[in-house]
Amino acid sequence: RKSTRTRNPSRNYPPTPTPTPVFFSRKQHKLPTTTMTVFHSTSPTTPSFVSISFAEDPTAQLGTQLSNRDKGNVSDMFVPGFATVLRLVDGDTMARRSGVQMGDVFVAVNGEGFRRFPPEVEDPSDANLDEGEKVLKNTVVKEGEGYAGLMGKIKAVKGAGDPEQPLVLSLERYGWDEPPNAWERFLKARNGDVPAAMAMRQKHEAWRNETFPMDLKNSAVRDILRSKSVSELDFKGNDSIPCVYVDYAKLQALSSDSVDSVVQSFIAMTEVILKKSSDPRTPKASQFIDLSHVTITGGMRSDILRKIYGVFEPNYPETLHRMVMYPVSSIVRRTASIMLSFVNENTAAKFVITDKVDVVCKELGWPKEEVDACGGITEFVAKHCMPNEELIHDE
Repeated sequence: RKSTRTRNPSRNYPPTPTPTPVFFSRKQHKLPTTTMTVFHSTSPTTPSFVSISFAEDPTAQLGTQLSNRDKGNVSDMFVPGFATVLRLVDGDTMARRSGVQMGDVFVAVNGEGFRRFPPEVEDPSDANLDEGEKVLKNTVVKEGEGYAGLMGKIKAVKGAGDPEQPLVLSLERYGWDEPPNAWERFLKARNGDVPAAMAMRQKHEAWRNETFPMDLKNSAVRDILRSKSVSELDFKGNDSIPCVYVDYAKLQALSSDSVDSVVQSFIAMTEVILKKSSDPRTPKASQFIDLSHVTITGGMRSDILRKIYGVFEPNYPETLHRMVMYPVSSIVRRTASIMLSFVNENTAAKFVITDKVDVVCKELGWPKEEVDACGGITEFVAKHCMPNEELIHDE
């Protein structure tokens, strides 16, 4: 059932070069599980909350490098606080013990708020606070004073060393596709043009409301996932960017009325992969289009790529690391490029069309030694191709 929650049009956003944005209403949903009969977006629409108390170890260091989000950048306009976690320091730190993650937003210190705008969702742990305490915790601070005020408060509490008033930090965590993390990607995709990025984001919100949850039970989707025509390549243990694998020969064999099922499968796979990103601000995925047994000159179906691109480009901006098409001989490479003329310049720069194993490994970050040890690209892919079990829903 759809949520009726809408964003507050009167929210006190900071001054920007454009009118205050008002986004479409969003559906609140859960993350996908193997017991669900439908697939929900992997980016939760409501924040989760983290509280860190230094009561047991007052002199401990948090163990994070912070990002100052109080520099007047339009890319920060949807970040609810003025400091976020840029990275976690190695070792047994307070942050790691408390479950802090990259991208978490600092919003209060010892019950005093340092917010850019009021919260849309109340922290459940605030239920026992009186109204005055809630107002204090949700205090909105002027731009230009937030980061300094936050850091000053932390130093003051730590410096006082009062065992009755240990340092307590309040943080909020947002999904990879929510404005605090995603807005900068949309802004970059429109070359810093705020009105254009705002329009793009609004269309994306409408698309999400219309698209999710997706029913993956239809037979065409099940066949695509079971046959691994679209699947995830799992590279646990190395630094390779997560990759969506597309067996184009299998897709070409599908009937023309199955293209929408291909797109659904591709969306689900992309969502699963982007959710795994360690940094929700910069989720990335590569795409490997396996053209083995496909003759481009003999009639490659560009309608499939066109339909996938029509969904991916406006709704997952700046998440593509590389899209590699292999094997494509140098003779037909120009033909393939012409077929992809519908792709915009920014995205086309991330496309690689090749018949060389070395190029594939370099662009996708695959270990060439392992590829050779497996006997080639086909065998390497077969080794790392996941079974899609969590996405297959039988009647």
